[in-house]
Amino acid sequence: MFDSIGWGEILVLIVAGLFILGPERLPEAAAWLGRTVRKVRDFATGARQQLRDEVGTDFEEFRKPIEDLRNLRNFDPKHAVREHLFDGDPDPLGLNNINGAGPVNGNGVHGVHGAPASAPQQAEPLKPGEKPPVDPDAT
Repeated sequence: MFDSIGWGEILVLIVAGLFILGPERLPEAAAWLGRTVRKVRDFATGARQQLRDEVGTDFEEFRKPIEDLRNLRNFDPKHAVREHLFDGDPDPLGLNNINGAGPVNGNGVHGVHGAPASAPQQAEPLKPGEKPPVDPDAT
């Protein structure tokens, strides 16, 4: 209950209560507040237990979708898209095998899903003064 309230805020509330209620009525008001919080907590626990008793074994079927909805609070869309597109592949673009460390397909990717390509293409460096080949279909 006091997860978001710090000791400083509690001290301010006590001092404000001391000024508003006075020293003679403050202990009585604190006791009333404690009893009320305890009653509300007991009511919530009783309602939860009554719901479990009435629903029975089907309670778990209802609880699972609610837990899934609670987990959506921590939903990261970038992570979900990455996992969906790359199926958990740690190196989907083949960037870990750059600089001739592994065979390369025609599109520059190291095989399918990181697997080595079946026919590696070795490009010979151009000699000085030699023009690069032109592909008329690519231009």
